[in-house]
Amino acid sequence: QVQLVESGGGLVQTGGSLRLSCAASGTVLSTDVMGWYRRPPGKQRELVGLVTGRGTTRYSDSVKGRFAISRDNAKNTVDLQMNNLKPEDTAVYYCYVYTGDTNWGQGTQVTVSS
Repeated sequence: QVQLVESGGGLVQTGGSLRLSCAASGTVLSTDVMGWYRRPPGKQRELVGLVTGRGTTRYSDSVKGRFAISRDNAKNTVDLQMNNLKPEDTAVYYCYVYTGDTNWGQGTQVTVSS
């Protein structure tokens, strides 16, 4: 059983930055894919980005060039650095790790004011 705990959400103005962190406990392999989804208000959950065990990253077009994902396999953490935030980035952000099953964090709110 894997448990994920996110931190770092909050309120920020347009153009600002936030860094989200996610700590995983339980059996997480360095080869497991980790990443972030988000659920904007009134919309479905969407992929923000992911990082493979080899460190390959992939991002949605809406955040490419502004967000960066990194992981620390020794600490079982995955971070999301968000720069140049826009009001449309407002959402609940969820980290996940795929171990054969998808394990989710509880979510952290990010609100970007215009």
